[in-house]
Amino acid sequence: MINEKSYELGNKRSSIREIFEYAKTRSAEIGAENVFDFSIGNPSVPAPKQMNETIVRLIEETPSVLLHGYTSAQGGKDVRDTIAGNYARRFGVPLLGDGLYMTCGAAASLTICLHALCNAGDEVIVLAPYFAEYRVFVEGSGAKLVVVASDEQTLLPDFSALEKAITPQTKGIIVNSPNNPSGVVYDGETLRRLARLLTAKSTAYGTRIFLISDEPYRELIYDKETVVESPMRYYPDTLVCYSYSKALSLPGERIGYIAVNPYMVGGNAVYFAICGAGRKLGFVCAPALFQRVAAACDGLTADLGVYKRNRDLLYNALTAQGFTCVYPRGAFYLFVKAPEGDSKAFCERAKARELLFVPGDDFGYAGWVRIAYCVETEKLERALPSFALLAKEYGL
Repeated sequence: MINEKSYELGNKRSSIREIFEYAKTRSAEIGAENVFDFSIGNPSVPAPKQMNETIVRLIEETPSVLLHGYTSAQGGKDVRDTIAGNYARRFGVPLLGDGLYMTCGAAASLTICLHALCNAGDEVIVLAPYFAEYRVFVEGSGAKLVVVASDEQTLLPDFSALEKAITPQTKGIIVNSPNNPSGVVYDGETLRRLARLLTAKSTAYGTRIFLISDEPYRELIYDKETVVESPMRYYPDTLVCYSYSKALSLPGERIGYIAVNPYMVGGNAVYFAICGAGRKLGFVCAPALFQRVAAACDGLTADLGVYKRNRDLLYNALTAQGFTCVYPRGAFYLFVKAPEGDSKAFCERAKARELLFVPGDDFGYAGWVRIAYCVETEKLERALPSFALLAKEYGL
């Protein structure tokens, strides 16, 4: 009568959403000021002033029928040319608008790429810890998800384990830097090493292994010594999936893009497959108003200083209290080791103190938890005594 897999996905929310909904219920019971919800990556910093001004200007200056009408299926050409030109200047990659496909955010970008590339029997590798919805996206495309644990000390790729996991059936690997949930950033040497491995394996098997770079947190970098590079510079068979949700604080507007590497051999065919996958999935013509907003505001960010302040406050406090944490160079998450080794038990004990965060099991990394620090700084400060009591319970 109905698709059972779709029913299963709809009937049971992800743990992140379950905790988020619990927080709303609990807030209604005891007051929002008494609930410390660190579950969801919802930007807490207002969108940049220029973005709101751009929306007003577009509404006032552009005829309504044009502003809200259809664009080309892959996005307006002027929008794509502007964004591609900005990318080329920033990263030194000769990207053109004809290699860009506008999407309804990063989830749509990933889903479209996977449907464009994958056939039955293909495998897609993800590196744990990984964004939980990757499994849904990969399996929804008909491919098999293969999970490879990252290096335990750095949470960068474990290249020995990755090399063993690549097979003739490997169609692609998804990388996410800055990473959700750890905040780890891949440096240039990591990207070069990854490119060498994928090139060698593609040659050995006579196949093409695509690198899908999921980059919604690309602009959320807090230390001057941390440099974000484009994987397109190192590996031709790269697709970049981007969303403006985090940088511009507009996650509810759903706007992003897919970029096909201009160095890719046969890139036109891959681009047409992306257009076809978007058509098949119904992701045709991303929101017209926000295509124009994205082009006008590309390169801007909300006030990242708030997130940096929160990062430093939380990381310094928790490490001083005795918790083991991964230092996050980007994104807005802190990955913390569960003192008892059981992340779900740790979350339940924290919940008793109205501290809400997400078990690492959902990210393929049991024994750790993710704390989203994209909250008001004042809220974070009020939560620190509860963290201290939690640490005391564990004898840290």
